[in-house]
Amino acid sequence: MLALADAGLEVSVPFGENCRYDLVVDRVGRLTRVQCKTGRLRDGAVRFSTASTYGHLPSRREPRRDYIGQIDEFAVYCPGTRGVYLIPIEHVGARTGAYLRVEPPRNGQRKRIRFAKDYEVARVECVPSAET
Repeated sequence: MLALADAGLEVSVPFGENCRYDLVVDRVGRLTRVQCKTGRLRDGAVRFSTASTYGHLPSRREPRRDYIGQIDEFAVYCPGTRGVYLIPIEHVGARTGAYLRVEPPRNGQRKRIRFAKDYEVARVECVPSAET
């Protein structure tokens, strides 16, 4: 939230429980629903889940549920790059996971590649606080 606000976006939190989105971003009157995820840096890419997992609930029939039609964007923070990325859901074709390339693919492919730098909105420096 802080990284998005520092990037000049107006950020709100929905009231209540069980919303499929974590934040609302106001871009001069255009509201977008945002789901927050943590990305992991693996093999030159930031990988993140595009579905929620319900496998821990005993009565859940669907162990994974995507966000299609329920959110507008993913906000992804990756500790490995310290980047915060805002990705429109229509840019993510997968129903379970997606990735943003930090390094170019080894095979030289350029088409249909999502580069992290194109979605980065902020960098976050996490510094441990001193105990008093």
